[in-house]
Amino acid sequence: MTVLTPDQTSAGQPQVIRRRRKPLATRAYKVFRVIALIAVVLFLIAPLAWMLLASFKTNVDIYDTGKALFFAPTGENYANVLQRNNYFVFIFNSFWVAFVSTALSLILGVPAAYAMSRFTMHRSALVVLMARVIPGVSLLVPWYYVFSNLRMVGRFEVLILSHMFVALPLIVYIMMSYFDSLPLELEESAQVDGLTPIGAFRLITLPLSIAGMATAGILSFIFSWNNFMFALVLSGSRTKTLPVAIFDFVSYASIDWGGLMAAATVVTVPIMIIALFTQKYIVSGMTAGATKG
Repeated sequence: MTVLTPDQTSAGQPQVIRRRRKPLATRAYKVFRVIALIAVVLFLIAPLAWMLLASFKTNVDIYDTGKALFFAPTGENYANVLQRNNYFVFIFNSFWVAFVSTALSLILGVPAAYAMSRFTMHRSALVVLMARVIPGVSLLVPWYYVFSNLRMVGRFEVLILSHMFVALPLIVYIMMSYFDSLPLELEESAQVDGLTPIGAFRLITLPLSIAGMATAGILSFIFSWNNFMFALVLSGSRTKTLPVAIFDFVSYASIDWGGLMAAATVVTVPIMIIALFTQKYIVSGMTAGATKG
């Protein structure tokens, strides 16, 4: 491709500038990247779309492949979930356990992460890392044995403590990296001006770490909301959470797919809305804690 410019050469002829075409490999890579991105998006969205569509179908329509996209929608499944099965109680249980476990984990985890970051407590950080990699299922039997002897199985306190076992190390792990990225000179300057170390932490460091705490809190809340294993073993009929309540639609002889998909939608939609409106805090918090200096 040639382009004529107004600049004249010494001979009075227009100068010809030749633009180099992009290499074929570069163009092929861009096409491959677009195709791969579309494939990944479809792979992630297809199950959610199928779940949403199935929640408006009867069980007969769900099994009919000819009605995959075109069918007569019904709201009976949502009426069954929200009214007859009283899922508002399970929604409140999930929210209460997730909120309290996240709040307590932030109250305990943020100061602990600050101490480990500023005083280079490597052994304590190793313990936190070990708690992060220990599978929670290995602790279910001891927990159930201890709490059953204390007659606490089926209470909110047990669920909150069990969720804190995963949420607390997660928050400490994220906040340690975030505090490492904050310059120590800010706190030293505040102490020179007369603040105590605790005052510098409360007035200087904490306001600067809001994004990190938002990241840790949101991820902790999402984990607690979606947790199934701990609630299945340690909850009772009064403290049952949404992931456990979903299995009320699964029986030995049959599965109510319409009700199951409606219940799964009720579980998924709130957390997707939270993630959608808080994604900027998650991204900013994680990128701020990813570098040091």
